[in-house]
Amino acid sequence: MIRSHRTSTLLLIAATLAAALVAAGCGGSDGGSSGGSSGTEATAAEDWANGVCQAVTDWKGAVTEAGSALTSNPTEDGLRSAADDLESATTTLADDLDGLGRPDTESGQQAKEAVDQLASQLNAGAEKIKSAVDGASSASDLVAAASTVSSTLVTMGDQVSSTSQQLESLDSQGELSDAFTQSDACSGLTTTGS
Repeated sequence: MIRSHRTSTLLLIAATLAAALVAAGCGGSDGGSSGGSSGTEATAAEDWANGVCQAVTDWKGAVTEAGSALTSNPTEDGLRSAADDLESATTTLADDLDGLGRPDTESGQQAKEAVDQLASQLNAGAEKIKSAVDGASSASDLVAAASTVSSTLVTMGDQVSSTSQQLESLDSQGELSDAFTQSDACSGLTTTGS
């Protein structure tokens, strides 16, 4: 009976986390990189937009994979593995964002600061998830960890969306907007079903 209850609990956790992982992965349109410059060097706006979108796309893919892996392996080990994968993906996203430098636009430094703040927020969220999962040693601990993971992932998705909105508000000249529109890497992030 205890084993059956634990399995049922883990299946419920897996379903909850998979839904939360997918929701967080779909949370926004701006926030990552696939290379670029560091420090205060300026990066061409379209290259910067490509970097942001590619990094977010990679992160979303990793988040979705972690959710799928957990669904197919709804065990304590599966939960820990998903948390490790999410932490790794988020660290990579933060590193990619940091490596972008600033876009070569009028508000480029402010855009870089917004993206740097997002990277810090996402790293803090990943650490919170890892800590919650690592601290779980019983079925009730796992349920509490799942709740923490779920709410943290929703927050992370909201942070990505908020940064996207912040970048839009900084872009009074439309330079970043044009760059995001022209970026191939951004097309999958900004499509809303058309």
